[in-house]
Amino acid sequence: MTARFTTVATPPGPFTALVTADDDGRDVVLASGWTADVGDLVPVVHASLRPASVERVDRLDVMDVVEAFHAGSVAAIDDVVVRQRSGPFLQEAWEVLRTVPAGTPDTYAAFAVRCGRPAAIRAAAGACARNAAALFVPCHRVLATGGGLGGFRWGTPVKRWLLDHEAAHAAVPV
Repeated sequence: MTARFTTVATPPGPFTALVTADDDGRDVVLASGWTADVGDLVPVVHASLRPASVERVDRLDVMDVVEAFHAGSVAAIDDVVVRQRSGPFLQEAWEVLRTVPAGTPDTYAAFAVRCGRPAAIRAAAGACARNAAALFVPCHRVLATGGGLGGFRWGTPVKRWLLDHEAAHAAVPV
């Protein structure tokens, strides 16, 4: 399989998405993050999904969503199709990450509860660390207990920017 990728400029830095297509030709994100080097993304794609080759393209449809998110439409990422593989807990945790609302981050402990495994705080943190589809599976919305940023593959300055951006643009619950 050949995957396509492109990079766009965003306020916290260059953002690259590596995609394949579904049966209808729509972009399906395999990996993404704040890097200009697709070589940072390919190794985090599960071996069963890893493309045999990658091709740079001028534009991907999913980048319209990335630009909308960075322009303030923080819910724009919610419907992007992502394909990741791992064991049952990680796969479910990645789906659960997509339910953490923008502007109201969880702690790792609260995320473990959200995953239905309150004692699995380290496993919940591990799900964030192993997430290949940054932004679309918003692992940046999980903080260390006590409110510290915790880690982030793309650096804590990017995580801080994302959290502040979402806090400023998320819909306020009524």
